[in-house]
Amino acid sequence: MRRLRQLHRRDCWNAKRLKHLVDTEFRDESIVVLANRAPFRHDRAPDGSIVLKRSSGGLVTALEPLIEACAGVWVAHGSGTADRIVADARDGVSVPPARPRYRLRHVWLQPHEERGYYDGFANEGLWPLCHRANVPPIFRSSDFDAYRVVNDRFADAVSAEASSEEPLVLVQDYHFALAPAMIRERLPLATIVAFWHIPWPRPSEFALCPWRRQLVEGLLGSTIVGFQTPEDCQNFLDTAEIWSHADVDRAGRTLSIDGRSLAVRAYPVSVEWPCRWPLRDLSVPACRAIVRDRFGLAADAKIGVGVDRLDYTKGINEKFLAVERLLDNYPAFRERFVFVQVAEPTRERLAPYRTLHARVRETADRINRRFGTPGHQPIVLLDSRHEPADVYRLLRAADLCFVGSLHDGMNLVAKEFVSARDDEQGVLVLSAFAGASRELSDALVVDPRAIEDGASAMAAALTMSPAAQARRMRAMRAAVENWSSHRWAAELLMDAARARRAASISETVEGAVLASTQAS
Repeated sequence: MRRLRQLHRRDCWNAKRLKHLVDTEFRDESIVVLANRAPFRHDRAPDGSIVLKRSSGGLVTALEPLIEACAGVWVAHGSGTADRIVADARDGVSVPPARPRYRLRHVWLQPHEERGYYDGFANEGLWPLCHRANVPPIFRSSDFDAYRVVNDRFADAVSAEASSEEPLVLVQDYHFALAPAMIRERLPLATIVAFWHIPWPRPSEFALCPWRRQLVEGLLGSTIVGFQTPEDCQNFLDTAEIWSHADVDRAGRTLSIDGRSLAVRAYPVSVEWPCRWPLRDLSVPACRAIVRDRFGLAADAKIGVGVDRLDYTKGINEKFLAVERLLDNYPAFRERFVFVQVAEPTRERLAPYRTLHARVRETADRINRRFGTPGHQPIVLLDSRHEPADVYRLLRAADLCFVGSLHDGMNLVAKEFVSARDDEQGVLVLSAFAGASRELSDALVVDPRAIEDGASAMAAALTMSPAAQARRMRAMRAAVENWSSHRWAAELLMDAARARRAASISETVEGAVLASTQAS
């Protein structure tokens, strides 16, 4: 324990120190990450060649530094059109290709399984249930059947990839609520950490799911269940008390079930510090020149940026309405302000997402007709996928970044913007309903549904003095540096190490008591 306390020093975590923690506490055990999304995918290009694509998104951003540090295994859905071609006999591939640091194990799904497990139960059911969106959840028994079958198949893959009887398994997100208990059946001695990246609903909301008990019991197969915020932890404890036979200790945030104890903890997910992209060495003026040239902007144009998946929880349409109100209320910004919105399409097989895409495009076009001129469009909607390096260029060029989530577990774009701004300039306009607002209190925090609120915050951002920008950005950068993705992973790993030690001590004591009883 003394060694663990030494590792727990509050100074900055990095890849080297994280690897030392892994080597010290888990040197004889394998580490397996289970996630739906793979960090890399291989696709066929039109000319028949195979193209490697890096995945974006908060989950990959947070987890990849950990899996690289421990040279572990990432188990994920093989969704690339050429993933099977590059996979070895064990359905895996070493990544990144130029300098392999860990193994990526694919799990293959049939189209009907993907529709039921991913489109259906996960994203038509659990996603709207957890996000308090204006989209009602849809629950079908056939979707849940597919979800159960797929969770079982992923549990098999985790078991096959574990190189010891006591691996550390990190189960990620709402796609795998059943998996922890399934993995526990196969690997009883495993340390299983389930991290739920999205909000956990209140018990009254969770009760809408017909399979609420099965989901809770699946997560209770974990050693630790992690969430983004203390509120999520409390909601889960309340839910488990109602929908399981676990004994709940609210003060200690632990549950006891079937002779095991598991902890419920908040681990606010974060980003790598410093960011890895080569563009961090490209100056902010250079980034602005590139962005202005790309979009034909005037040299004195003010630039706002939004970066989101095209999801109804992200408040993209509300942001556009706030831009419209800004131009209504503050005419000085007309033809001088451009809002560039990266909106990567997602889940377009689902009707709410297609409807959202059409509405966002219609709103942008309407505002551009109203305030645009032949040489100027106030909203630039980039509804396509962008490479992470391109996104960082936009973040470094921006005068403001608007994160307008209507309800979100964290939203790492807020932290990515702060990480990108080593010039200590730029203003973050941040939704009060994103988990990041609890840590980045020096942002301009707004209610994204209050359109006037968003417009006023953007006006304040665009007129804020450089000194005030620097003061706010310095405070936010210190917060992100102190709690980076390496720190997030380290806190999680140290709690897992403590749990392993406690379980080992408990088994030793029970064995001694049993031996003493038999001897007498």
